[in-house]
Amino acid sequence: MAEKKQQSRLTKLFGINQTAYQNSEEIILRDYLALERTKLANERTLFAYIRTSLYLILAGVTMIQLREIGSLQWIGIVSLFISLLILIFGLRRYIKLNNQLKSYYSNDKKTVESEKGDKLPV
Repeated sequence: MAEKKQQSRLTKLFGINQTAYQNSEEIILRDYLALERTKLANERTLFAYIRTSLYLILAGVTMIQLREIGSLQWIGIVSLFISLLILIFGLRRYIKLNNQLKSYYSNDKKTVESEKGDKLPV
């Protein structure tokens, strides 16, 4: 009951609903290209997460191998743990957004209507 009340508050305040977006209109060329740009941006973001994770792994392994300075070894272990968390978070975020983008595409339609009304293959 409280969840339904909170959802109605969100709808009243912000005009949003927390249910999944369902596309009821045909995607035109402009929308299709915007989805493609979003997909590419999502991949670039995933690569940034992977790159950050690899740098933290490199720093962690380096700090662990510095045996002369014992206080840096625990920082190396923490760095390895954080790199794993960043990698998992990045993959989770990529998969979630990728699934949302796939839901916008219509499975039945193999063509996209341009703004002029031409049918273009997908």
